Amino acid sequence: MARILLIEDSPTDTAVLTQLLERNGHDVLSSGSAEDGIEVCRREKPDLVLMDVVLPGMNGFQATRALSRDADTKSIPVLIVSTKGMETDKAWGLRQGAKDYIVKPPREDELVARINALLGG
Repeated sequence: MARILLIEDSPTDTAVLTQLLERNGHDVLSSGSAEDGIEVCRREKPDLVLMDVVLPGMNGFQATRALSRDADTKSIPVLIVSTKGMETDKAWGLRQGAKDYIVKPPREDELVARINALLGG
């Protein structure tokens, strides 16, 4: 079981992803904005961050870059989960420090497999 921080502004997506993660044995923390998510990440030190890209204020790419460059959080893998599915979006997300990128809506088995791979499980 891992502690996963979900940074997502859509209440529907938050509910769906939280249920999926909990069904697969994970503890879920959630945040509705990038700025708040960065603070939660620094404070709670989750095992993994699931990051939306389209967020109010700071976007998920900027937040991923901030987390991957912060000494306190750079060891926490970020998996971007976004509707932005172009190869350029994926490449940019990975350049910002994300360890993986999956397009919404993710299939449960694929998302779980990618989470497990990032957690070394």
